[in-house]
Amino acid sequence: MTATHAPGLPVIEDGQLISTNPATGAEAGRVPAADEKSVIAAVDRAREAAVWWQSLGWEGRKTRLLRWRTLLVERIEELAELTRLETGKPLNDGIIEITAAVEHLDWAARHAKRVLGPRRMRTRLLLAEHVGHLEYQPFGVIGVIGPWNYPIVTPIGPISGALAAGNAIVFKPSEYTPVVGQWLVDSFAEIVPEHPVLQAVHGLGDVGGALCRAGVGKVAFTGSTATGKKVMAACAENLIPVVIEAGGKDALIVDADADVRAAAEAAVWGAMTNAGQTCIGIERAYVVEPVYDRFVAAVVEKAGKLRTGEEIGPITMPKQLEIIRDHIEDALAKGGRAVLGGADAVSPPYVSPTVLVDVPANSSEIRDETFGPTLTITKVRDAEEAIQKTNDSPYGLGGAVFGKKDAIRIARRMRTGMVAVNGTLTFVGMGNLPFGGVGESGFGRIHGEDGLREFARPKAITVRRAKSLLPAMTFERTPAQVKQIIKALRLLYGRKP
Repeated sequence: MTATHAPGLPVIEDGQLISTNPATGAEAGRVPAADEKSVIAAVDRAREAAVWWQSLGWEGRKTRLLRWRTLLVERIEELAELTRLETGKPLNDGIIEITAAVEHLDWAARHAKRVLGPRRMRTRLLLAEHVGHLEYQPFGVIGVIGPWNYPIVTPIGPISGALAAGNAIVFKPSEYTPVVGQWLVDSFAEIVPEHPVLQAVHGLGDVGGALCRAGVGKVAFTGSTATGKKVMAACAENLIPVVIEAGGKDALIVDADADVRAAAEAAVWGAMTNAGQTCIGIERAYVVEPVYDRFVAAVVEKAGKLRTGEEIGPITMPKQLEIIRDHIEDALAKGGRAVLGGADAVSPPYVSPTVLVDVPANSSEIRDETFGPTLTITKVRDAEEAIQKTNDSPYGLGGAVFGKKDAIRIARRMRTGMVAVNGTLTFVGMGNLPFGGVGESGFGRIHGEDGLREFARPKAITVRRAKSLLPAMTFERTPAQVKQIIKALRLLYGRKP
């Protein structure tokens, strides 16, 4: 199809959002564009749907979610092809993304009851006449604002957790990938046709703002730090809680006893997959001096074999091309060297793999999120210096360590929400591990038990089962009983540990 709009740029015409392939400009599809009124209507519908969805109970929801999981597996090639058409990413990358999404959907469905179901809590001695109960109740409606770089696995993280917890969802996909987002909604409706438990609203940033103000119980956002702050501000108007998964500037530490070839292979994957458009992508590497030269040579060898337009897809957002170019040029202007690629690597809509060395710490290539297929490698004296440089960042999303003897110790000291040891990005594929960051990378978690609990309110209930032996919470207590309370308190808690 002949392109009628600039490649990759979303356009709204005649009430429709038009999505185009960033590499070719071919139209990927059209979806209805929402406005504030239609967003509010979608949330109202979701509120009613949530009541029905909750009435299915844990097993009913589990069965439906597992059927949706199976449908995604059955149509994996179809969805991967649609993702390639809309984002330009290689077909195999889309398949791997769907694989991770299926894992998270399966885990949330199978474990929601265990994590969130009602339970009896152990009684404390001072309130022995009461028994405690804890349960987690759904918010009702969750707003999910998704990104364009991983339009399947990233939104399915909060969507699967929120649905398993008993919520309905209003999903605002990125304006760059609305067709994939609508496909997810439509496929779920095939499994759950009775009520609009999962809906999509499409549009630009104003639609996301409208969703934050439309009366949802909570918002889960994935995107840039700057946009995350705007989402927080909009939600704060009505004290709507948020989960923010924002930007990153993830680092890889390579220790002296690392398998250098394996570290280089993982570094190239972590930095270059999805053309570097990965929030948990490796953008910095800190390598101890004894293995530095070997590591640089191995990275250049492996990254140099990647083919632009095949393993390396296009940059989805056209404006990101200038950011990548500016970062590379800033690094070179401040004394850095390109051992692969360089400023000429930016050739819209593609950026060829670029590896930089000797880049000063004040360069934007070190400080700011690049979101392209670049990797900066810095020589350090030892792991201690590597940890210090890694943590000298406002971001704190993920990271990686290669080594043997001290690898776990190093990982624990990295100021991040997640670390992969002797691998990169691997934590995103484990459904039972929480995903999220610290600092300007956001807060809150998706995935795992912590991710399930993000989408339900803890509710505590106490039930009296006998007369109080030490009546404290009553005006009927006597001075003698107060003395007994003091005596019991000193007996139980008055001894020094």
